[in-house]
Amino acid sequence: MYTITEVGKLTGLPASTLRYYEEEGILPQVDRNDIGRRVYSEEVLAWLELVLALKNTGMSIERIKSYTAMITEGDDRLTDRRELLVHHKQEVEQTLAKTQMNLEKIIRKIAVYDVLMHRQLKNKDPLI
Repeated sequence: MYTITEVGKLTGLPASTLRYYEEEGILPQVDRNDIGRRVYSEEVLAWLELVLALKNTGMSIERIKSYTAMITEGDDRLTDRRELLVHHKQEVEQTLAKTQMNLEKIIRKIAVYDVLMHRQLKNKDPLI
């Protein structure tokens, strides 16, 4: 079991965000210890890792909440859960493809500058 401070250190999330996720139902299984402080199990940490992966790849908090709600509704929503993730995966792949194309443009522009700088040096120093 982990305290909120430990989870914050592990994930980089402030305690306020962890409390918000719990209040919004994104972290539905956070327990409390004998004195009422939050304690996080390995299972909750694993779930939080998925939540962060979804968030960091552009899924909105509202969609994450919807996905979490589908999970708490049980196996009747397996198809819906899968479809949501498949759709998100496709969006992430499209974003990655666009990012890769933009990266290639940047690399080409850097190569142009390398050639221009090399020419500039060559014109200044006849030994090159």
